[in-house]
Amino acid sequence: MISKSLKAVFVCSIVLFSSCKDDKNSEEKIAMTDTENVLLQEWTGPYQGLPAFDKMKVSDIKEAVEIGMELGLKDIDNIANIKEAPTFENTIVPLEASADKLNHVFTYYGILSSNMSSPEFREIQGELAPKLSDYSSKISQNEKLFQRVKAVYEASQKNPLPADQQRVLELTYKGFEMNGANLSEEKKERYAAINKELSSLYTDFSNNVLHDEENYVTYLNKNQLGGLSESFIKSAAKIATDKGQDGKYAITNSRSSMDPFLTYSTERALRKIVWTNYYSRGDNGDEYDNNQIIADILKLRKERVGLMGYDNYAQWRLQDRMAKTPENAMDLMMAVWPAAIARVDEEVADMQAIADANKDKIKIEPWDYRYYAEKVRQKKYDLDSDEVKQYLQLDKLTEAMFYVAGRLFNYKFTPVEKENIPVFHEDVKVWEVSDKDSGKHIGLWYLDPYAREGKRSGAWATTYRSYTSYKGETNVLASNNSNFVKPAPGESVLVSWDDATTFFHEFGHALHFFSSNVKYPTLNGGVRDYTEFQSQLLERWLSTDEVINQFLVHHETGEPIPATLVEKIKKASTFNQGFGTTEYLASALMDMKLHLADPTNIDIDKFERETLAELKMPSELPMRHRTPQFGHVFSGEGYATAYYGYMWADVLTSDASEAFKEAPGGFYDKDVADKLVKYLFAPRNSMDPAEAYRLFRGRDAKIEALMRDRGFPVPTEK
Repeated sequence: MISKSLKAVFVCSIVLFSSCKDDKNSEEKIAMTDTENVLLQEWTGPYQGLPAFDKMKVSDIKEAVEIGMELGLKDIDNIANIKEAPTFENTIVPLEASADKLNHVFTYYGILSSNMSSPEFREIQGELAPKLSDYSSKISQNEKLFQRVKAVYEASQKNPLPADQQRVLELTYKGFEMNGANLSEEKKERYAAINKELSSLYTDFSNNVLHDEENYVTYLNKNQLGGLSESFIKSAAKIATDKGQDGKYAITNSRSSMDPFLTYSTERALRKIVWTNYYSRGDNGDEYDNNQIIADILKLRKERVGLMGYDNYAQWRLQDRMAKTPENAMDLMMAVWPAAIARVDEEVADMQAIADANKDKIKIEPWDYRYYAEKVRQKKYDLDSDEVKQYLQLDKLTEAMFYVAGRLFNYKFTPVEKENIPVFHEDVKVWEVSDKDSGKHIGLWYLDPYAREGKRSGAWATTYRSYTSYKGETNVLASNNSNFVKPAPGESVLVSWDDATTFFHEFGHALHFFSSNVKYPTLNGGVRDYTEFQSQLLERWLSTDEVINQFLVHHETGEPIPATLVEKIKKASTFNQGFGTTEYLASALMDMKLHLADPTNIDIDKFERETLAELKMPSELPMRHRTPQFGHVFSGEGYATAYYGYMWADVLTSDASEAFKEAPGGFYDKDVADKLVKYLFAPRNSMDPAEAYRLFRGRDAKIEALMRDRGFPVPTEK
């Protein structure tokens, strides 16, 4: 997942800037605070200047954001009031460069929100949300500015600009248009009010989920550790001790803790408790419950797009995506759904047979799925996931990713001493990225690998600075963020195959950032159902022979992973695809159906139950993200009606991976790798994604490769 912190949104979306009146007092305040507030100061030091993460304080953030907005608004006023006739150079280029201070502030804001959150910050976040919404709305309603952009756009329809400038202009104009620039004054006022209300709801939603993740912890006694690995037990003991529960073992309310516990624990009653805690986040009927918040969000989203004449939010949102329409997105999902749930039936039957043979006298329930699936894996493929984990060390996986980046992108990663690089937590590590042949500096890669209190769940990638060249070349500061359970001192971090895949996935986003060759900031943005493609594709290199043979070694003996175990892993590659595909697709379908429904009197809990029943959702597993905790969709708008995009991107991924399979050099074929970088990574959003894919593959992607990858029946062409 790409992190869309507010900083990134401010960089990439013109609609977040506005104009305001200036006054002498605010100028004096800005001048004074610019030198005192660390978050507003220029980035200094090596590597073109770096964020002062080691000096940031929560107490500085509110003032920094407010002053950053004032400075940004001043930039916009200057552009809107230029007397010369509008041109790309005097209107669009200054827009690209505007609000530089605020963009820097939001680097810190993103860290404090995602990696280092606290009750103090969340209170400030709640205060800032409506102010930021006002800031965003004023620009989309700035008539003078919009008319300048519109004039440049209309002139370009007769006399097109160079390709990259034309793309920036069209994205900018479309951004204004989609955000109500053509509305009447009365409708603009309501549009702004809706955005302001939504901004507060998004913050409340996120904080409610984070509250439940932090406060629902299951503590085990020594006699309740059956089935758990020694490394997991040691880690759980340390977490419990850190939380003041010495002598106990803590299962935190995060996927990285929940997943292995449900897979291996022999304590069924405890599995149910842990499962219930995790899938009830935001749905506990208390002050942190998200159901009414979701209903309010849906109503406001529909009303807002209705002001512009759209029937529903999905129709508005998908017009500039690869899918174009909600119908196209639904068609793809429903083409895969029947095969996915049919496979779940087969998987459950296999699991029930094992439970019956063991005389367990149970019916498979959601908290049993992972546990018995693991037993089926062992029986069918003689494959023990815990045995595989012994060869999946986080440090060695990191080396493997660097190897792949070197082969495909010609990158070299060199560790940098933290004494020379400011970091926001002692766990963060930093590497310099350079070209292997020329030695040219490309950027820095930050890795924040471990779960901790105040850090949001999941895994994501983000940038602190993106590559552009319109004012001279900038380097890239990119980060990957995970939630691996921190090991006890002296222990290796061992991860599951799924977690290793996710690690490669997020690194794919980082490589997408590093490989950018675009001139203007807007072109570093992306089309949501396309930007996951590059990262999903990189997952495929985890299972290449070169990675397996060099980097999968036993954490204690150093022995390479046995060829027999590798063969078992490959044979089991389509194992449990019913579970993986169904839990994901259920969330994606729910996202779309919620935004296509009439939200007037919607009961979220009832809608979720009834929709799953209509889809014939198997009762033995939940959605990957139940609605009350679906942060992709309700903590902001980045993935709203866009969660299907992972599946859309996976069609491209499966099809593109077959291009490598067919090449003489396989996944490391130089010619195909060069085309990969040239057409699929380096251009970012400087060209239409469909055209970029055709340049790489020579044709459009086909769904057949996806079905083959998942072991599902391949549809016959009509």
